[in-house]
Amino acid sequence: MKPELLSESAIQQQMASLPAWQLEGKELVKEFRFASYMAGIDFVRRVAVLAEAMNHHPDLLVGWRKVTVRLSTHSAGGLTRLDFELAGQVTQAEASPANPA
Repeated sequence: MKPELLSESAIQQQMASLPAWQLEGKELVKEFRFASYMAGIDFVRRVAVLAEAMNHHPDLLVGWRKVTVRLSTHSAGGLTRLDFELAGQVTQAEASPANPA
């Protein structure tokens, strides 16, 4: 079953719980910074495990000491509860002890 798109008011309500994330068009976006390139790679691995468990996969851009995460439910054409759920998990993954930023 395809997830339902969230209304603008529901999106704004969900954004309140993710203050560091930004809306860019129909995507949730956040750039994460790290003390080293390899710390960013470790973060990507943790995000990949979370995404695979949800069967909901973000677009990840890896740079030098930074990773940009973009979330959108492509099959629904915008943002769904899945995007906000994964964003919350990704935020928690950043705060894990494996990230000595």
